[in-house]
Amino acid sequence: MKRILLVNPPIYDFTAYDFWTKPLGMLTTASRLGPHVDYTLFDYLDRCSPLMPISDRPSKDPFNRGHYHAEIIDKPAAFKHIPRYFRRFGIERAAFQQFLAQSSPFDVVMIQTTMTYWYLGVKEVIGDIRQSNPNAAIVLGGFYASLLPAHAKSLGADIIIKTDDLTPLDYLLPSQDVPYQPPRWGLYPQIRSATMTLTRGCPFKCTYCATPRICPPFTHRPLDQCITDLKNLISIGVTDIAFYDDALLFQPQKLLVPFLNYIIDNDITVNLHSPNALHARYINAELAKLMVRAGFKTFYLGFESSSESFQQQTGSKVVSTDLTTAVNHLVSAGALASSITAYELIGHPDSDLQQLEHSIRFANSLGIRVMLSDFSPIPSTPDGEKCRKYIDLDEPLNHNKTVFPAILLGGDKVNSIKNLCKSLNRSLDM
Repeated sequence: MKRILLVNPPIYDFTAYDFWTKPLGMLTTASRLGPHVDYTLFDYLDRCSPLMPISDRPSKDPFNRGHYHAEIIDKPAAFKHIPRYFRRFGIERAAFQQFLAQSSPFDVVMIQTTMTYWYLGVKEVIGDIRQSNPNAAIVLGGFYASLLPAHAKSLGADIIIKTDDLTPLDYLLPSQDVPYQPPRWGLYPQIRSATMTLTRGCPFKCTYCATPRICPPFTHRPLDQCITDLKNLISIGVTDIAFYDDALLFQPQKLLVPFLNYIIDNDITVNLHSPNALHARYINAELAKLMVRAGFKTFYLGFESSSESFQQQTGSKVVSTDLTTAVNHLVSAGALASSITAYELIGHPDSDLQQLEHSIRFANSLGIRVMLSDFSPIPSTPDGEKCRKYIDLDEPLNHNKTVFPAILLGGDKVNSIKNLCKSLNRSLDM
């Protein structure tokens, strides 16, 4: 029986926050490799882990979000000009090294990757594994591995998994025709929040997003598999589920509506969340009522700008009237205005068209909160390629969402916009 170690690496960045973050892709992949495998999970970002310092374990946030354990570290040379502390987030490195020293050798180590500019955490993990398990095959999958496979391979990995293609694993773990199994959430000794998806891919082509390039065409998952996932999460004590779909509300009658009706009809109590930006234009009165009844507690709506020209140029995702209508439907359905947040991009290369401050004030006028989403330039996307005149796009550290807005707009301008956002959000609490 193969011994496989699953690792969700630490984060190296200026900021990081547990926004229901879990290695769904890796746990899903593990469920597809058949039952005759001995799995062990080490999640550096598991705030419930006994290896996490006590002071940094789950906070009193009602929906199980919270801060990670963090330590200030030296900034990479590329960030020397950024007047902010650089940190390593997650369980301390010595704990992983001790875990490896006390464990029998692993045959395969699978590492989840996410942001391209977080690769320093992946590099740390690979270094420690090579030291203790020199013969283990190291496999990288996820966003960074799919988008920049050559750079990911240069860190010392043996195998790169792009999107859902598991054929590179065949010589290590021959694929098996097994019945559907939910992601391996049971590898966590204790778990309160989890993630899931009802769909794959995205039907839209926003000019700042890499999903159309690295993900399969948009499709809905089978309803029975989604219900199996839900039952599994409820059975192990999960109270908060975050949907990480790119287009959760697209064609809702095909899957979302029957899924939510299943929750309602079976009196399932669970908090549902939408951190990956809902498309406001698809929220009508009926869907809003269904979402609230099924247990949605937070609503994050994509609203990059109130400027119609900016929206048309970047993908026509949502205009001001769409946001207004969606908010009205949600509030009428019983959602608290304080539970609704509009995402606003800051640091986009076409900021002049964006009318950001006006957009922030517009969203605030609807009585909802605004969360600034710092622009990250992604190679191969139209908007990312525009940034080559400002940065070396071939160095993934330069994709950092904290760094690029400061380069484009200047630190003072970024701070001014963020202070405006904070002030307007506070005004809603008065």
